[in-house]
Amino acid sequence: MNILQLNSSARRVQDGQGSVSTRLAQELVAALRERQAGAALTVRDLGLDPVAPLDEAALGALFTPAEQRSPEQAARVAAADALVAELMAQDVIVMAVPMINFGVPTQLKNWIDAVARAGVTFRYTATGPEGLVKGKKVYVVVASGGMHRGQPTDGITPYLRTVLGFMGMSDVEFIYAEGMGMGPEAVEAGMASARQQIAALTGKTVAAV
Repeated sequence: MNILQLNSSARRVQDGQGSVSTRLAQELVAALRERQAGAALTVRDLGLDPVAPLDEAALGALFTPAEQRSPEQAARVAAADALVAELMAQDVIVMAVPMINFGVPTQLKNWIDAVARAGVTFRYTATGPEGLVKGKKVYVVVASGGMHRGQPTDGITPYLRTVLGFMGMSDVEFIYAEGMGMGPEAVEAGMASARQQIAALTGKTVAAV
């Protein structure tokens, strides 16, 4: 089994502190690897190694025939191709997603814009769109300062279900760590709830770290 862990927080993890979404994603991955001996792990930290935004230069490179691309354009497309290849090689994707202004962080949006490509990860057919990234299990660990699950203020869950499903990844589980900005008691309760959700999904009890 191949696992891709996508960290999208601008905050690091050090000495068990820092990004909540990344810490919980690490715990989830550890539980998955304990259940599946020999599982290979690839970690992509979109905060430390950000994906370039989809700007005019990127669009120009993508829409220029390969044999006519400049060296700069070829490098830009090759970088996006590498991200797609990395995604395609995985069996499981674990996404660490902090809520920023009710939505996903820029770091993750830029990655999505790089891998969501017509004719590559999805295509349009006579009967409608078809996702081409198939056979993946996706876990999304969402950390938020307030309580947004199931509320109109949750812009993460519907967006990711839609865009991941559009690319063919419809088997998606969400783990929520809520109330991270509401004081120590709320943080403790939110972390405990997230760890219970991880245990329910993996069959492994996650100890606090």
